[in-house]
Amino acid sequence: MELEQNHFKHAILHGRTQLGIWTQLGSEIAAEILAGCGYDFIGLDAEHGPSDYRDIYAQLQACAAGGPTQPMVRLPNQDISLIKRYLDAGVNTLMVPQVDTVEQARALVSAVRYPPHGIRGYCGAPRASKFGRIKDYATACDREICLIVMPETTAALENLDAMAAIDGVDAFFIGPGDLAASLGYIGQPMHPEVVKTIEEAGRRIRAAGKAAGILCTDEAQTRRYIELGFTMIAIGSDQGLMTKGAEQLLAKFS
Repeated sequence: MELEQNHFKHAILHGRTQLGIWTQLGSEIAAEILAGCGYDFIGLDAEHGPSDYRDIYAQLQACAAGGPTQPMVRLPNQDISLIKRYLDAGVNTLMVPQVDTVEQARALVSAVRYPPHGIRGYCGAPRASKFGRIKDYATACDREICLIVMPETTAALENLDAMAAIDGVDAFFIGPGDLAASLGYIGQPMHPEVVKTIEEAGRRIRAAGKAAGILCTDEAQTRRYIELGFTMIAIGSDQGLMTKGAEQLLAKFS
């Protein structure tokens, strides 16, 4: 059995726009449904959603059954031991929040690589290797693991160019909510100053040859980000779609 190609990683590395959907409900049923909708990636949220490790494991299985959509897992933190567990579970596209410094970014690169290039602990037959059926998994997996870091503060923006120069950091997914708070506009991710800062950060990321991403549910601004070269954009979430859809349906009869 051969290691599968991470089509999402190769797409963003070649500048092809990837549109995604976020799932915050922590439901493997929701994940399976969304995986069959045709999105390029599905964000499984272990930071702000209710999902723990076993929930994410089940959602990965559901995504595999639902369709070809690439699962992307947002971790709750930068815990090295947790990163190891998610990798073993078969996560090959990881998003790590609140990355502010070069030292943090380098530590994350090390965490996703086996020795001698990193410190990832070895497991002989994890789910990621199809339980040992992919014989060269340990020596081949690096090329298919996609590491995405989230610059979400003014400190991160100060160090952005240096972090973007690190080999092994594949992409940057800007967190508009936390960045807005750091800029003094909490709860206002669409404030003009916040949007201006995000657009400039995207330009810096692309200038360094890395992929830039964002979650945005405003259609006009989403199209603007695409025009500016953002190549991975989450355009909605299960929670948002359910809330708005249910409210709009009720409004038709009220």
